[in-house]
Amino acid sequence: MQELTHYINGQHVKGTSGRFSDVFNPATGEVQAKCPLASVEEMNTAVAAAQAAQPAWAATNPQRRARVMMEFVRLLNRDMDKLAEALSREHGKTFPDAKGDIQRGLEVVEYCIGAPQMLKGEYTDGAGPGIDIYSMRQPLGVTAGITPFNFPAMIPMWMFAPALACGNAFILKPSERDPSVPLMLAELMEEAGLPKGILQVVNGDKVAVDAILDHEVIQSIGFVGSTPIAQYIYGRGCSNGKRVQCFGGAKNHMIIMPDADMDQAADALVGAGYGAAGERCMAISVAVPVGDETADRLIEKLVPRIEKLKVGPYTAGNDVDYGPVVTAEAKARILGLVETGIAQGAKLVVDGRDFKLQGYEDGFFVGAHLFDHVTPDMDIYRQEIFGPVLSTVRAGSYEEALKLAMDHEYGNGTAIFTRDGDAARDFAARVNIGMVGINVPIPVPLAYHTFGGWKKSGFGDLNQHGPDSFKFYTRTKTVTARWPSGIKEGGEFNFKPMD
Repeated sequence: MQELTHYINGQHVKGTSGRFSDVFNPATGEVQAKCPLASVEEMNTAVAAAQAAQPAWAATNPQRRARVMMEFVRLLNRDMDKLAEALSREHGKTFPDAKGDIQRGLEVVEYCIGAPQMLKGEYTDGAGPGIDIYSMRQPLGVTAGITPFNFPAMIPMWMFAPALACGNAFILKPSERDPSVPLMLAELMEEAGLPKGILQVVNGDKVAVDAILDHEVIQSIGFVGSTPIAQYIYGRGCSNGKRVQCFGGAKNHMIIMPDADMDQAADALVGAGYGAAGERCMAISVAVPVGDETADRLIEKLVPRIEKLKVGPYTAGNDVDYGPVVTAEAKARILGLVETGIAQGAKLVVDGRDFKLQGYEDGFFVGAHLFDHVTPDMDIYRQEIFGPVLSTVRAGSYEEALKLAMDHEYGNGTAIFTRDGDAARDFAARVNIGMVGINVPIPVPLAYHTFGGWKKSGFGDLNQHGPDSFKFYTRTKTVTARWPSGIKEGGEFNFKPMD
């Protein structure tokens, strides 16, 4: 069996803690590798190497750092299929979806090629007699990221690309469920010209996470995962004086107005609800049709589309709609919530509980489920299921539909499908959610805008990628300079305003 490694100071390093976690093939249920779980000492070794290497990288001018990013983009395109195959093998998502995972990370790297422009400061000439004032954006030093299993390529690149472009070193603690692609990305960054020690991958569990949170050298932490862990990391990291951004759970609503194109809405819901087996923080998990007639028409459109979904391993071809979930525990939790939904009175319109895939009986496959007549007090509405389960909550009016989205504790993404410009503009202006789609089911912004949820979906003042990322990974230093001329007349002891 393959034994994976850490990547520290430019080398693959075997784990020394004696602790490992199993890396499964989700399609077969078989253990395919062992992932080392770092000790505090191993994390300290990585941080020390990063701290030693970072000053020289920070002193490298932004244009040269951008050229490393440019070469990294070329290498990502060169190795796209290799990376996607490794990602699908450990995560279970389809091959096209795995390539999309890499592509959305690559787009952030492309944005970071513009680092010289993003890192420019401000300058005021002649702010006072012989006085100039200017600001500089400087790197933080050693930074870190803790990333989830569901996007093992995209989210690490969302974090380390801007961090490195700003001149920082970066410690990546990826999910121990699918760690191979992060290790491959670190290798490619060094092939692109990144100095050793600037990007390091340390695999681990809570021991490694706490070592990051408590290490005095680490200046900032990024996290994506569940809300309880996001709150823990945010609280402990901030109390240790670090800059922290954490993104948590979601329960994304899609409002379907009576005037919406129902075929378009149904297609959007099927893709957004069941793609990647629902293991996306931006998945649509709640459909909110306005009016019973709209709901009946929507259900009529959804059922045949859902029943035709092709579920299978990534090796079955590019026409597979979604693959297995990541672990047996995830499968059991999803099916447990389905049973809870039935017990609490929701109507199970499409029942995927008996789904079995011949030849893959031990895999972590979950059939597609569709609920109707879900109410806000039900567990399947309140909790993030993170599986191929779509709940329909019928709303009597637009205001009731808007209130559902606004009252939920999560505020990651939402969407409205309508032909009415007034309704769309009102929804976008009023809804208290971080990312909004208008006839777009998954409103993940492109790399030059920022990504981030509100309420219990996001903790911290700045979002991921886009301009916010350059603010997060730098500090602003302001310099007031005076070059006096003539005879010096001694010190001044009063604070005087500028003339």
